[in-house]
Amino acid sequence: MAHATIHVGFTVPHLLRGASRIFPTHSALVVLRHSAFCYCTVNGTIKSKRKMDHLDRTANNFRQEVISQAKVCGITNESKTVKRLRLAIANKDFTFKAGQWVDFFIPGVSVVGGFSICSSPGLLEREGILELAVKYTAHPPAHWIHTECTLDSEVALRVGADLQGYQEGKGNGYKMGTVKLYYSAKNTSELLFKKNILGLMNAFPGKITCRFHVTQQSSQICKELQPHVTERRISEKDLEKHVSKDTLWYICGPPPMIESISKLLSSIGVPRNCVFFEKWW
Repeated sequence: MAHATIHVGFTVPHLLRGASRIFPTHSALVVLRHSAFCYCTVNGTIKSKRKMDHLDRTANNFRQEVISQAKVCGITNESKTVKRLRLAIANKDFTFKAGQWVDFFIPGVSVVGGFSICSSPGLLEREGILELAVKYTAHPPAHWIHTECTLDSEVALRVGADLQGYQEGKGNGYKMGTVKLYYSAKNTSELLFKKNILGLMNAFPGKITCRFHVTQQSSQICKELQPHVTERRISEKDLEKHVSKDTLWYICGPPPMIESISKLLSSIGVPRNCVFFEKWW
C-alpha cells in the first residue's frame, strides 16, 4: 500500500533520510516551514506549550538512560539566525535513530535545552560526531549557543523520543516509498540544508522531490534553485492535489504555521488521523 506524507519541519536532510524508514512502502509528502523546534504531538489537539520548560513539556516521553559528555568541535552559521553545532561524543554507547532529539545540558545554565538532531546516525557511527541546528531565541540554552558557546565548550546530551517506527533490515520486505517536500522560508538564505536537499533529489530521482517557497525574497535567486522555487506561501492549491486515503501528512514549524496548515488540511478533507505534527513551544 502506498502513502503520501506531508511534514512541516526543520531537520530536513535527517528527516528525508529517515522518512522511508518510518513508513516503508509509503510515499511521503513533506511540507516545511523554517524555524521549527517542536514538541511531538500525534493526531491530537494543538495546545500551546510556550510557558513550559522543555523537561516539563516532554516529561512523558521516553528517554535513554545514557547521558554522554560532548565537546563542541565545530560551529557554523547556516543562516543569520541558525547555527549548526558539531559535537564530538565521548560515550561510545551513545546512539540515536532518525527523528530523535536530545536533552542539552550546559554547565552553569539551569535550564535544559531540547534540540532536534540534524545529522545522520551514520555520521555518529563513522566519526563519533552529532550535529544540531539551533535557531536564535532568548531561551537560555539557545541564547548560550549563539552568544557564549565556543570551540571546546563542554556539554552533556541525552537522547529523547524515538519517532522512527520501522527498522530497515534484510529480508523484511522493505520497499522505499516517496517523499514530496514543501519547504517555506522568508528567503533563500533561510532555506537551511538546501544543498543537501538538492543532492537527495538527484540521488533519488522520482523518490524525493521538493518545492521551496519564499515569501520575502529581495535578491535574485541562483540558477541552481530557480527551477525549484515559488515566491509565495504554501497554499491550498499546492496541497489539495496530494489528498488521498493513502496520504500521510507531517507538519513542523512555528505554532501559528502548524495551526494554519492543520486547519487547511481539515478543510480539504484530510482525515485527522493522517496528520502528524511536532511542537516544542
